Amino acid sequence: MNTKNLYKLMAVLFASIIIVSTGCKKDKDDDPTPTTDYVKEMTDYMAANGMDLNEIMTTWTITAAALDTTKENFYIIDLRAEVDYNLGHIPGAVNTTLANVVNQAASNGGKPIVVVCYTGQTAAHGHVALKLSGFDSKILMWGMSSWNVDFDKWTANVSDMGTGNSNWSTTNTLETNVTFTKPTFTTTATTGQAILAERVEAMLEGGFKGVNAADVLATPTNYFINNYWALTDVEHYGHIKGAYRIKEDLTLAADGFKYLDGASTVVTYCWTGQTSSLITAYLTVLGYDAVSLKFGANGMIHSTLESHNWTSSGSFVYEN
Repeated sequence: MNTKNLYKLMAVLFASIIIVSTGCKKDKDDDPTPTTDYVKEMTDYMAANGMDLNEIMTTWTITAAALDTTKENFYIIDLRAEVDYNLGHIPGAVNTTLANVVNQAASNGGKPIVVVCYTGQTAAHGHVALKLSGFDSKILMWGMSSWNVDFDKWTANVSDMGTGNSNWSTTNTLETNVTFTKPTFTTTATTGQAILAERVEAMLEGGFKGVNAADVLATPTNYFINNYWALTDVEHYGHIKGAYRIKEDLTLAADGFKYLDGASTVVTYCWTGQTSSLITAYLTVLGYDAVSLKFGANGMIHSTLESHNWTSSGSFVYEN
């Protein structure tokens, strides 16, 4: 082979190598980059560490009478405004904000924590934050309203507005549960624990998420309504029209959150607004747009309630 033909052959071989190399590089670049499912990363961590919803709701309240005789055993965090705290608080309680409740809890000295607010509803948000941050926590049932009549915020908020309301039904059946797409969220964290801490902080910064019963009863179609009662209670008292009853399955273990509409505002209602506040805070951590129906059934059909109804305040000693 002469020199000229040799050069031609070498040129062809070199061009072939370039084409093959370029083609391989393109194929590699076209491969999709694996992405982390941050929601799954976080919820797997929660499920493995005793942070499922039903576990957050285990022995999570304490009555004023029980706390009065054992208050030295607890680190009591009062979330009310400073001016109200200064007017009177449980002896030994410390004052902070909902946004700062996890930081304040670090000073508990190893004691279990009781979170206190006006009615028990904001405290339930704080309880969720503490439990998801690894603290042993409860709330004062009914809030400071149950401690002493001087702090009563409950009596003025009970109502029978649901009785006879066209959107409170004692005949219509509840909506049949269907599967929805769950929400997602963005995060700067990568591990389940770090993602959860970031989501808890975001929930606290958003503050207590509540909605008035009058607004829900006026236009229930504006919400995805989650009735958190036993079926026998629904059959006995009725329910808000258009509501779904999602209670027993609402855990990570049962994958029950798929029955909540991640594209809607989810309003949960219960008897007092305290359990629904807990659920709302938990849903917010999971990425839902969630609100709690304030004062629950006590704010809609108080006079007909045979249990779980607000009655009166205690007369326990407070300091200022």
